[in-house]
Amino acid sequence: MGRGYISKAKSINWGTPPEIKDRFEGWFDPCPHPRPEWCGLSIPWPKKVFVNPPFNRLDLWVEKCAVEYMAGSEVTLLMPARVDTKYFHAWVLPYAQIEFIKGRVRYVDLDGSSELPQAAPFPSILCHYKHPTEPMG
Repeated sequence: MGRGYISKAKSINWGTPPEIKDRFEGWFDPCPHPRPEWCGLSIPWPKKVFVNPPFNRLDLWVEKCAVEYMAGSEVTLLMPARVDTKYFHAWVLPYAQIEFIKGRVRYVDLDGSSELPQAAPFPSILCHYKHPTEPMG
């Protein structure tokens, strides 16, 4: 039997590439690395938030993004383009403007678990939870 085309990642600590991170300079990050003593899912968020969450529990993070948006925050979420999931249809599609990223994102290896920098094996999107008349990013 052959190997799958996507190998399991050795880490969940993948940072935002500078070309994306620079667009959101000064915005609150509820999932910084290294991880603080608090959990970004259990604290209230301020008015401007950029989220590059651990991808192992995206369902919880997209729900939190929608809840914080409904409470008045402007949130941008970087995530794999998993547009076929229940959580995408429940918590992203009804609330966020989707920005498709051309090509594969080269996430930053935060803990040295990869031998060489590699592009993600999946497409990524930015989900902008904001009023439709506000400009993106």
